[in-house]
Amino acid sequence: MHEIAETVDIADLELPPTETTEIDHLAQALCGGEQDRVDDPTWVARARDSWDALPLSLRRGIRQFRRHSGLRGSLVIHGLPVDQMRLPDTPSTADSVQRAAVVSAAVLTMIACGLGDPTAYLAEKSGALVQDVVPVRGRESFSGNAGSVLLTFHNENAFHLHEPDYVLLLCLRGDHDRIAGLRTACLRQALPLLSRAARETLFAPEFVTAPPPSFPTDNAVRPPQSLLSGAVDDPDIRMATIATTALTPRAEAALTEFGRACDAVARTTVLTPGDLAIIDNRVTVHGRTAFRPRFDGTDRWVQRTFAVADLRRSRDHRPDDGYVITR
Repeated sequence: MHEIAETVDIADLELPPTETTEIDHLAQALCGGEQDRVDDPTWVARARDSWDALPLSLRRGIRQFRRHSGLRGSLVIHGLPVDQMRLPDTPSTADSVQRAAVVSAAVLTMIACGLGDPTAYLAEKSGALVQDVVPVRGRESFSGNAGSVLLTFHNENAFHLHEPDYVLLLCLRGDHDRIAGLRTACLRQALPLLSRAARETLFAPEFVTAPPPSFPTDNAVRPPQSLLSGAVDDPDIRMATIATTALTPRAEAALTEFGRACDAVARTTVLTPGDLAIIDNRVTVHGRTAFRPRFDGTDRWVQRTFAVADLRRSRDHRPDDGYVITR
């Protein structure tokens, strides 16, 4: 494997209280007006300007992660402000999003601008740039962001021509039992565990990854593709455990072997309020352990944003050069 992938790792960031306060002041300044709306491009432009005023240690750490996301392919930042004392009840509907400008949304958007640009998909959560990931009554067994059973490994929107480069998950509330763990597995650690035959097969166009039901039917039919692409020594991956189908016996065997490798290198992180996990969606799959919601207004609440390093590559899918991919 390439030298940089073998030796570079990115340490998690622990922000001191003074820097948490600095970030909170910047976020509060973005939330002062009744007309401040997260999905307004003018507001996003203000958040982009505010990125430049964030503490140097935070900006430097995120820049390093953007250049190379290390052996783990993820970064956790501890100590971000989320205005926890003024949080309302945890939302309880599957379509819940954050349209109004609040501290947590401002933090997510500033950091997304540091990674590149925020983006969203019209078919998912109505195209909101900041989305709520919360358990929903009646959907406990759903393997998705509204469920509370085990969420299997996947890349976000792996089927889509323009998948996000980064997934940002900011914890506003933890689950009651403190057992809901974000699971990540980086290809840079899993790949050396695979046999040569499995690696070669994963580069072959012998897999199909279906879109989730929320996406339009014109995205439903995809030609066979490989799971791995790009550089042989440091490839990208696109897969979703419950949505990727192997088309040949050797592809089935390779997919099973890859699943075992991911489990072997998986890292589990229980996020607490103020923790932000940034996942390099190009080289890292993620999921979540099961937990027990109570539906009492204080359940686990994570807000999610997607970011891309090169917004222009999806220009033909974004009307008026906005941030929302409409097809």
